[in-house]
Amino acid sequence: MKYSGAEIIIKLLERQGIKIIAGIPGGANLPLYNALSKSKIRHILVRHEQSAGFIAQGMARLTGKPAVCFATSGPGATNLLTAIADAKLDSIPIIAITGQVARNLIGTDAFQEVDTYGMSIPITKHNFLIRNARELFKVIPEAFRIAQEGRPGPVLIDVPKDIQTQEIVFSSWPEMPKIKKSGKVDKNRIKQMAQAINAAKKPILYIGGGIISSKAEKAISRLAKKNSIPVTSTLMGLGAFSADEPLYLGMLGMHAQTFTNLLIEEADLIVALGVRFDDRATGQAKHFCSKAKIIHIDIDNAEIDKIKQSHFSLCADARAALEALIPLVEYSKRRDWLKEINEKRKAYPSFIPKDKLHPVNIIRRISELAPEDAIITTDVGQHQMWVAQGYPFKKPRTLLSSGGLGTMGFGLPAAIGAALASPKRKIICLSGDGSILMNIQELATLAELNLNLTIIIMNNGHLGLVRQQQEFFYGKNYIATKFFKKHSFKRIANAFGIRAFEVERNAKLDSILKKAFKSRRPLLLDIDIHPGHNVIPMVRPGKSNRDTIGGQIYE
Repeated sequence: MKYSGAEIIIKLLERQGIKIIAGIPGGANLPLYNALSKSKIRHILVRHEQSAGFIAQGMARLTGKPAVCFATSGPGATNLLTAIADAKLDSIPIIAITGQVARNLIGTDAFQEVDTYGMSIPITKHNFLIRNARELFKVIPEAFRIAQEGRPGPVLIDVPKDIQTQEIVFSSWPEMPKIKKSGKVDKNRIKQMAQAINAAKKPILYIGGGIISSKAEKAISRLAKKNSIPVTSTLMGLGAFSADEPLYLGMLGMHAQTFTNLLIEEADLIVALGVRFDDRATGQAKHFCSKAKIIHIDIDNAEIDKIKQSHFSLCADARAALEALIPLVEYSKRRDWLKEINEKRKAYPSFIPKDKLHPVNIIRRISELAPEDAIITTDVGQHQMWVAQGYPFKKPRTLLSSGGLGTMGFGLPAAIGAALASPKRKIICLSGDGSILMNIQELATLAELNLNLTIIIMNNGHLGLVRQQQEFFYGKNYIATKFFKKHSFKRIANAFGIRAFEVERNAKLDSILKKAFKSRRPLLLDIDIHPGHNVIPMVRPGKSNRDTIGGQIYE
């Protein structure tokens, strides 16, 4: 067989089961696109390379499988870097393949040349610079293995243009590498952890995205119910434990309900599973769960004892560890602990505003009216935190949101990716007027694809979460957070060929939402909300989770 480097890449992607690729062609990756034209792989032409990365993320976050995006050299690659960094912090398996100038031009400051390999080192799980077309037989399958094995993450492959056109003769395609499962779980450590759980009076399960990655949600449910252990979740873990379970405490951290953070401080044992003790969850780390012993189980050994010193730790797949742990944990009803939890819930109730068009109530109605299997994507800002607080996620992979990097502009392209991966499910993108503008050009992509996607914009004319911090922490010195000219998102959407509605303060929201969720075509709702609404409670940045604004708190 005789193929060019570009043809080898496409054939190997086909062998990996790739059906969809998002990207933009350019001079340095045109041979790759020429080869793609002969493939059955569907290409999604985005309007900005960052969106190609987020579309890949949307597919990967929903399915748990690696997804692929393309970009050319220079600005194409640099535009993609934010989406790659976002995937790294949230442990999302994507494969980014970038074109590069020919090998003889590397280092000469050639047209559209940047050191993509060098720049991507700190924001990828692994990266490759291809120097010979034969390397592709190993690199492409290896990239997919690396992206999924252990803690998932992004892999970048930079391919010079002359490698793409280089033709080689070969006799067979490489075998697909097997994904290694995590090693054997240390039985002695598991036994110690079970003894600590059985002896605890006030344990709490603290779960994160690792539970979803390892498909451990059923195991978490069994452990929690068997030993009557309440469960709190990070943003990335929402949906791993159903929000309608009595043992569920909600999200912890900066925008948690007050009773959640207080209960964590009362716990005598924290069982941390698939989490990294991120500052948005823990607040000031040295004061986090100060009364408790810590059990920490994570697939990435680098996370163990990085921020909080654990008393019992294990580097392992969360599901494998839980399956070994559950038989050793005793049945318990924990009446006293659960009584205390219920008392805290009553003493520190959730904020329920009277205004029907307050974002908290809007999100509550969206959750009640949306299809049961709907997928929610968000951008970053106040709307994201309102969703995290109030939307009752019951299953994993139903919330797709930028956690670690907090990238505005994530929501719309990620929603497009989700809709491509699961075209029969309703995808709902919740955004703010600040965030949606970051990648609003993808309305053109959405209109072309005609996907089952509803965009709901919480429009307060501000960069809301930044404005909120200026109100709370900078003496109401508001600067560079107000949009002085109101944007007509309806007219913008219409210009791209998408149906849209403006929802004013006196609108009948329910009827509009019902129509939106029945539609299987792209639709945008621009909801006018009061600019003074804040996300409460809120922990002061850099402070203990007890240092709360907008929620009752202990003295």
